[in-house]
Amino acid sequence: MAGHSKFANIKHKKARKDAARGKIFTKLGRELSVAVKEGGGPDPNNNNKLRDAIAKAKANNMPGDTIERSIKKAANEGTTDNYEHVVYEGYGPGGSAIIVNTLTDNRNRTAANVRNAFTKGNGNVGTTGCVSFLFEEKGQIVVSKEETPLDVDDLMMIALEAGADDFSEDEEYYEIKTSPEDFSSVRLRFEEEGIPMENAEVTMLPLNIVELTNPEDIKKFEKTLALLEDDDDVQDVYHSVVYS
Repeated sequence: MAGHSKFANIKHKKARKDAARGKIFTKLGRELSVAVKEGGGPDPNNNNKLRDAIAKAKANNMPGDTIERSIKKAANEGTTDNYEHVVYEGYGPGGSAIIVNTLTDNRNRTAANVRNAFTKGNGNVGTTGCVSFLFEEKGQIVVSKEETPLDVDDLMMIALEAGADDFSEDEEYYEIKTSPEDFSSVRLRFEEEGIPMENAEVTMLPLNIVELTNPEDIKKFEKTLALLEDDDDVQDVYHSVVYS
């Protein structure tokens, strides 16, 4: 979109995460714990779900010893709360689309909180599938140009040889896209090459961007986003919005 960085959402996302680091670590710890149980144990070499959860934690600067403690705790627990994945879809200002991934042990509480967040931003929760068709599931790795010593050609070659589908850039970042199935191998190759990753996860990328220019719409959208991301049950929020 002319005049706007295609990675503006990454920048906003990073700023919010930096401001709420402790809460992010709590959520990532829960995600690691569930990955141990659902993926088949505490060894990431034999548990792809855990390996990807570790990559996501590292990309969010979660300390290695904190990651290890979360994994060991999950492996040693006999019984735990039964968390389940629940996805909500809805609409925000300007016809924007929002997907909310949650990990909850109380569906009623989570549903009420998510609905409240949409309502406070003058949006509304829709039915399953109402906006998911507007997104594509992709592995996404974002590398800061300032943080990597590699030039664009070398980085692109490593990415494509590892199985990436697409490579692009803007003024500050390189973006590497993969299929969900190839994400782990591409991320692992970057880790082996010592390439620092600003963001590394399987995510939902919007097929069409909605640009918000009205200050009131932006305020409402940010209200919804803040309420969702402050909720302990909400793991990820995907949306189609970009704004300056």
